[in-house]
Amino acid sequence: MDDGGKGPQRRLSRVAQFAQNTRAESDFLASVDELAKENAEPEPPASLGMRVRRFREQKELTLEDVSKRTGLSVAELGQIEDDLANPALGVLIKLGKALDMRFGRLIAGGEIVPYTVVRVPQREDISRFPASRQTSYGYSYESLASGKKDRVMEPVMVTLVPACKDVEPSTHSGQEFVYVLDGRMEAVVGDDIVLLEPGDSIYYDSGQPHLLRPADDQPVKILAVLSGNKP
Repeated sequence: MDDGGKGPQRRLSRVAQFAQNTRAESDFLASVDELAKENAEPEPPASLGMRVRRFREQKELTLEDVSKRTGLSVAELGQIEDDLANPALGVLIKLGKALDMRFGRLIAGGEIVPYTVVRVPQREDISRFPASRQTSYGYSYESLASGKKDRVMEPVMVTLVPACKDVEPSTHSGQEFVYVLDGRMEAVVGDDIVLLEPGDSIYYDSGQPHLLRPADDQPVKILAVLSGNKP
């Protein structure tokens, strides 16, 4: 029976449909493979400096590239990567932006999970002191959500140490929430100096020059939640 030439057309249509299904299946398998690779990616090293170096090298950036993006000197960046200096939280946010990484990913690894619980003994304690303790002040902080990989906020417990001289305020993108747990603290935001006592809190844009310091000669313990994202 003469089908008017429709037979070849049907065969071509079936071939095209088969090719389309094959491409769809191939694309699906490729996406599954990529997801598997992402989930199988080894966690970055425990050392903060080593994490910064690995992320920088993965992005194929030089120290000079990161220096231009952050305003930090090559020498400062080298000290951070060699674990000779623990950067301030504001510096970590700048590094995260420069490396196109979530801020929390620099502090710790973690997994993509719905929630994470950090017990007191599990807190990751990171101390930060300048090279000369006689001319400045330092602080230590503990990450409170290091087990969650895709976090957009970074809650930390911070202990501020009294200064021997004035320290310059810092600026970076994002916002910060600070709650005073113990001690009296001065928050310098822009041209204002705000005195905060236990139970007081403050929320500010990190783009404003800001500095947190003890109001007297006693350490201050605070809960801070930082976000490197712009509002």
